Amino acid sequence: MDLLARSGPLLLQGVVITLLLGVVSFVLGSALGGLLALARISRFRALRGIAIAYVSVFRGTPLLIQIMIIYFGLPQVGIQLKPIPSAILALTLFAAAYLSENFRGGIIGVDKGQWEAAYSMGMPYWRVMRRIVFPQALRIATPAVGSRFIALMKDTSLASVVTVVELTRVAESVGTSTFRYMEAFFLVGAIYWLINTLLSIGQGGLERRLGRAY
Repeated sequence: MDLLARSGPLLLQGVVITLLLGVVSFVLGSALGGLLALARISRFRALRGIAIAYVSVFRGTPLLIQIMIIYFGLPQVGIQLKPIPSAILALTLFAAAYLSENFRGGIIGVDKGQWEAAYSMGMPYWRVMRRIVFPQALRIATPAVGSRFIALMKDTSLASVVTVVELTRVAESVGTSTFRYMEAFFLVGAIYWLINTLLSIGQGGLERRLGRAY
């Protein structure tokens, strides 16, 4: 308890930065992932090819390497980003690849008969997507998307390698100053567990709410 009291301000700062990285990256990644999902189901071969290549690259390479390339590699071509924007960019691009597949799975999970019924009523494509498909696709994709959000929150720990002072970096700092590494990392691990437990409870509530109409 004395370690918690002594490192409280640093831990609070770490929690704020961790939540910032996770939430902002998830929101931006969801937007990009939605666009990629639409590209994957597009009738235009070029769009499908771009989306497939994007997902292949970002799912097929480690997130740590992507963070390193953005933070250490981009300055070599004249693009310099600070640690937090670098981490958010890397996490966003990485999350978008997985979220696009979650959204695509939700979209193709909607019964084809509903598409046909909407088209038979004269609805244009985007209205069908907005009023018929998206609401159902969101319900189908919610478990996978929620799991991705929780995984992304844990992935924020990798931002510590580019000097972002999030929870993992705080644990390293506290351990270095007190030589109580085990306690520091157990404490931070418990905070991650608490954050993700709350997210899991929220996900369960959202699933029940979306499922009421069905």
